[in-house]
Amino acid sequence: MWHRPRYDALLFDCDGTLADTMPAHYRAWLAVTSSHGIAFPESRFYALGGRPTRDIVATLAREAGIELDITAAARRKEEAFLAGLGAVQPIEPVVAVVRRCRGRVPMAVVTGGHRAVCRRILAHIGLADGFDDLVASEDTARHKPDPDPFLEAARRLGVEPRRCVVWEDSDLGIAAARAAGMEWVDVRGFHRPAPVSR
Repeated sequence: MWHRPRYDALLFDCDGTLADTMPAHYRAWLAVTSSHGIAFPESRFYALGGRPTRDIVATLAREAGIELDITAAARRKEEAFLAGLGAVQPIEPVVAVVRRCRGRVPMAVVTGGHRAVCRRILAHIGLADGFDDLVASEDTARHKPDPDPFLEAARRLGVEPRRCVVWEDSDLGIAAARAAGMEWVDVRGFHRPAPVSR
């Protein structure tokens, strides 16, 4: 059972944790991968959850043995995602925690996504001003499952890592929280995104 008084700060992943974006992200990925003949099963997509778009593009291209303009492919994917943002819904049990704790405990978003895209998502679900800080893919050299993004959030909030709890929806994110010495809540215990039909 999660009890807020045990912690000095709350850290939230964005995609799949605060907002039910993962189906929309996967549809956007398919728009890119299918045009290059790259197979990208939904199970693989979820296994890579938490990694920056550019890293995923580079990994998929390398595995497929093809040359890609990584920057252009990543930009196309993000544009495709943002085109479908209007259908994205908040994950209410997590958003309720944010609303209940706003102004009472320091909170940050820690995402593998781009800052600008994350801000668009937060605004869309009514949390544009819900957090004290935002650590995005641009802010650390290493990303989940490395602990650096969560450690950077704790540093910015002025709290000890062991006094933070992380809300996450991916194995890579939980591995990063564990490596940072933080406890975590796995939102997959109460929320599952709908599968994407092709």
